[in-house]
Amino acid sequence: MAMHYSDHHRVLQDRFDTRRLADALAELIVHDEFSEADQAFISTRDMFWLATIDHLGQPTVSYKGGAPGFVRVLDSRTLVFPCYDGNGMYYSMGNVGAHPEVGMLFMDFEKPYRLRVQGKASYDEDEALVRSFPGAQFVIRVSATSIFQNCPRYVHRMSKVEASRYVPSPGGDAPLAGWKRIDMIQPALPHYDQGRVNEAGGPLTIEEWAGKVATGDREA
Repeated sequence: MAMHYSDHHRVLQDRFDTRRLADALAELIVHDEFSEADQAFISTRDMFWLATIDHLGQPTVSYKGGAPGFVRVLDSRTLVFPCYDGNGMYYSMGNVGAHPEVGMLFMDFEKPYRLRVQGKASYDEDEALVRSFPGAQFVIRVSATSIFQNCPRYVHRMSKVEASRYVPSPGGDAPLAGWKRIDMIQPALPHYDQGRVNEAGGPLTIEEWAGKVATGDREA
């Protein structure tokens, strides 16, 4: 079990008498290849959380959403997911360039069920692969090193209300992000968004946009 637990883990396991349990669970549930059940579960997900390490060595986590199946398992050890247009920071994606180690958490709040994937990520700009994800700028490939199901005990049961209107269509189109209508950021918009604000309803003050966020407006 040395590959799973450090001395710091062992201190806590011994303090609460869970060393035997931790070893048994690691032996039972941790694997490095996607099972048929893993692949089936991931293929139905429309969201996941991505943990990366930034240039200062600090951990960070972000939410990623798309249409069901936007994360694909290519083979028993590899999955891919698209990078869609975001806030332009490329924070998580930039982190991958310096520190490839990532963690992914897939959830089903209705069952509930959760699956964790840890591995090493890299950019994949293969044109055919990118085109197979409508609206993608590029694709991230993850080579799995550790895969395991987590206990659902503390997962709150919730149902999906509706999909985000910003998920790219099968043709790759998506509405302009609501925050890109904020008047103060108009000069900073990338070239591909220039001229789209009026089509989307015109500029907003930051207070108007914040008000939409606060009230759950779909256009926020």
